[in-house]
Amino acid sequence: MDAIDDLNHWMMTEGRCSNDPVKVVSHFCATLIDAGVPLWRVNIGQRFANPLLIAWGVVWTPEGTESYDVTHARMVTDGYLGSAFDYILTNQRALHKNLRDLDPEKDHSSYLEFAAAGGTDYYATLLNYGDGSQHGCTFATQSTLGFSPKQLNMIEAAKPGLASAMEPVTMRKSSKSLLRTYLGDGPSEAVWNGTIQRGERTTLDAVVMFSDLRGFTALSDSSSESEVFDALDAYFDVVVQSVEENDGDVLKFMGDGILSIFPIRSTADRPHQCQNAVTAARGVLAGLAALNEKRADASRPPLDIGIGINVGQVSYGNIGSPGRLDFTVLGGAVNVASRIEGLTKSLGHRVLVTRAIAETSPELFAMCGSHEVRGLVHSIDLFSLSELNL
Repeated sequence: MDAIDDLNHWMMTEGRCSNDPVKVVSHFCATLIDAGVPLWRVNIGQRFANPLLIAWGVVWTPEGTESYDVTHARMVTDGYLGSAFDYILTNQRALHKNLRDLDPEKDHSSYLEFAAAGGTDYYATLLNYGDGSQHGCTFATQSTLGFSPKQLNMIEAAKPGLASAMEPVTMRKSSKSLLRTYLGDGPSEAVWNGTIQRGERTTLDAVVMFSDLRGFTALSDSSSESEVFDALDAYFDVVVQSVEENDGDVLKFMGDGILSIFPIRSTADRPHQCQNAVTAARGVLAGLAALNEKRADASRPPLDIGIGINVGQVSYGNIGSPGRLDFTVLGGAVNVASRIEGLTKSLGHRVLVTRAIAETSPELFAMCGSHEVRGLVHSIDLFSLSELNL
């Protein structure tokens, strides 16, 4: 077992500090193969707490090693239910299964797929972490002899080192994933790196897009709680997808309002990000139209929206008390975007932008007059987005 002792030592030292799950799993498998374990396919599955993702993992084969993510929706499908991971977590014990002479009517589809690809034997076992959480790993072989008891003992003996190397990676991925879920890409990286502490702020130029559902109060009064939440989730999906596809970050959900920014990284980047924000707004309108078709089929009322877009300097950072912080973005550009969104209903347009935005895509906009905006001394010119080409 000297090879396994050496492997555990490597995992607990170099592997644990590498922050590279692909490297860790590749080294783990290569060492076991050199020690005589006939591996063909290995899957190291990691669970973590996240409202969007429930797990991630690394799959090793002789052709290469790659990572993957698992959504909550996946866990209620036939792909997971009845699988080896489901079995070991439910029954709290390892699973050793011969892949020959399977029953297509009873055996899980994953076993049938492995057998069809030449797999002969399969082993799944739990991986325990120091925080009490449990994870899983599976091993398949194409050896005609399958896995021997000695080889399975070697896999079990190597698990403490594997857990030592993979646990910090999982904890970091879980924390980063949570930050990104609630703060967006750019801000989450800043918070993770410690560059934004309480009272510290970052100032930058950005395009600001503020969107808000129209008639939300009436919808809330006339619909069940479940229907309101379903509508909000669907609306949020439309906005977030369009913003992120166009190089923007969704910073905050404020009831039925959404605050997004498109950071301007250089002077030359300014027109491009203005156009990205306009493209995102058009994408939101198109997505909302498709959503309303589905709502009509379900005999539910349509959703309507107002969007205000402005460009200027903003400051973002953590504010609050020493024990409770909130991440937010502030500045005149944010206030103007919010207030011109508030004018969309009274002016009869779903998207209003300032002149600086309209000038980057003049063919898409029509001037709709000069208007007073609360907080500004002088009136500003506003432009409405033509929806004819959606």
